[in-house]
Amino acid sequence: MKSIGIVFINLGTPDSPDTAAVRKFLREFLSDPRVVEVPRVIWMLILYLIILPFRSPRAARNYKQVWMNDISPLRYFSQRLVDGAGRKLAADYPDVDIHTRLAMTYGDVSIASTIDELIDLGCERLFFVPLYPQYSATTTAAVHDQICKAFSAIRDIPQWGWVKSYYDHPAYISALASTVRQHWSENGKAELLLMSFHGIPKRNVELGDPYQAHCEKTAEALARELGLNDGEWISTFQSRLGKAEWLQPYTDKTVISLARNGSKTLDVICPAFAVECLETLEEIAGEACEFFIENGGNDLRYIPCLNDGEAHQNLLISLCRSFLEEKNVNFR
Repeated sequence: MKSIGIVFINLGTPDSPDTAAVRKFLREFLSDPRVVEVPRVIWMLILYLIILPFRSPRAARNYKQVWMNDISPLRYFSQRLVDGAGRKLAADYPDVDIHTRLAMTYGDVSIASTIDELIDLGCERLFFVPLYPQYSATTTAAVHDQICKAFSAIRDIPQWGWVKSYYDHPAYISALASTVRQHWSENGKAELLLMSFHGIPKRNVELGDPYQAHCEKTAEALARELGLNDGEWISTFQSRLGKAEWLQPYTDKTVISLARNGSKTLDVICPAFAVECLETLEEIAGEACEFFIENGGNDLRYIPCLNDGEAHQNLLISLCRSFLEEKNVNFR
């Protein structure tokens, strides 16, 4: 029986919502040149003298607001998603010994240790699925770097492949649309649907990062799938860091502007986030909602991520199918 390892990869999370754990996570995350493209000496001074001392305690307080008992939302939903997809893959391919794992780009469990584990289990082929629908050098390329770094220490590298992006995959768009429709059936339809994507610096796009184009294509495909006309939806970018210009329009400023200009109800979905995390629960469901109401709006309704739902599991299986059946996949 063939033995195959499939690794689903998310960004990562602190081990606990205390300042020390958050500082450790932020140090690793923000030290990656893929994440912050600033001259290293200058950035290290900013990181160690300003960001880590001041941002870590504030971020820890925010994590405590969304922490789920002894685990972060990102790890909780990511693990349930991978477990569910793993069970379905095993049922769909009974003649293949499939080992599914969750790994993180930063923090535990690392990509390198997961690769070592799967090779020790006898996996001859490995497939990597970054849980980032839209490609960016700040996220997906960072995953690729970690994979290649791990393989650099291995003499007999297994055959491997990966998913670069799935921003317009029919199963992805369909899953998002189903989530929105379910929300509308339970809560009614707001005046406007706002699609909030994680932001990146504008300079990154000017240097060739396709992320903005991928986000725009996702938003357009989702609006089309939902039958929305121009004026019934808008896409924005959130979570900016520092003083440099990031992709616009900014989510927080848009929410405030909509409320001040008379909008009373607003639905918000975050298509770039596979599962709930600090940015969706604290920044959107919490902070953005407060901004909207404080500036004259009545109700901002956050639409949950795909999380561990069946449609999301089925999407992951669709992404893996080409590798398992050796069709139309970029083998290494």
